Amino acid sequence: MKKYVLSVVVVATLSFAACNSGSKSETATSQTEVKASAQQDQHASLAVQGLCEMCKENIEKAAKSVDGVSMAEWNAEKKELHLHFDAQKTSLDAVSKAIAKVGYDTDKDKADQATYDALPACCKYRG
Repeated sequence: MKKYVLSVVVVATLSFAACNSGSKSETATSQTEVKASAQQDQHASLAVQGLCEMCKENIEKAAKSVDGVSMAEWNAEKKELHLHFDAQKTSLDAVSKAIAKVGYDTDKDKADQATYDALPACCKYRG
């Protein structure tokens, strides 16, 4: 009877050890994938002109419309847009052009006058 109990304990211990080693391998694999995707995701900031909450909505919406942008947040006080994007899908230049296309000047691109003129009065930042 002691041999039977000992055998069950040994088999259970080996089974438990095998299950744990499998999960460690899966965890290591998923951590590697997360690191790989994090290496592609870049943070950048871009100076963007604007004044109000409507500007904030328009600027962030334009930035997020660019494929590869995962986060965009514009600070009205600092006139600065912070973004996260996949560098394999887009670039800071592409985001800057998308923002200028909806009427807001960046430190890289200037909105054309007709698009700027079409902005609501509260968004007119040019002197």
